[in-house]
Amino acid sequence: MTTPHDVPGEDKRAQLRRAALDYHEHPTPGKISIAPTKQLVNQHDLSLAYSPGVAAPCEEIVRDPAAAFRYTARGNLVGVVTNGTAVLGLGDIGPLAGKPVMEGKGVLFKKFSGIDVFDIEIDEKDPDKLVEIIAALEPTFGGINLEDIKAPDCFI
Repeated sequence: MTTPHDVPGEDKRAQLRRAALDYHEHPTPGKISIAPTKQLVNQHDLSLAYSPGVAAPCEEIVRDPAAAFRYTARGNLVGVVTNGTAVLGLGDIGPLAGKPVMEGKGVLFKKFSGIDVFDIEIDEKDPDKLVEIIAALEPTFGGINLEDIKAPDCFI
């Protein structure tokens, strides 16, 4: 059986590589996107989504931080975080080259559990600084998934 990616004389590994590159590039680069959960079709919607209406949920969250789970996406949002020091079988390829793997993890979260993901690639190898950066992201997410960070740094 042939696929659209088959090239005569090309081995299976090369065919898979070509297919994977095409998959990641087309029709839109990457594997994830952001879509609104509310309509924004008129001035009234805009005033609810942003100013001045957005002040109401902000004030509720000031009064009760747990209200963030009621009025924002936080409860269904996971940060998939890496510094790219131990990516799959590729090793220390850095945060940018690890981005396709983090997007892939995001696709798995969404497909199999309905959880939204932001992939976050951090250019930091010092374990203490990395922990400090990741901890500072806490208000954004309901959960943080540490991914492909080399041992023993991943255990700090």
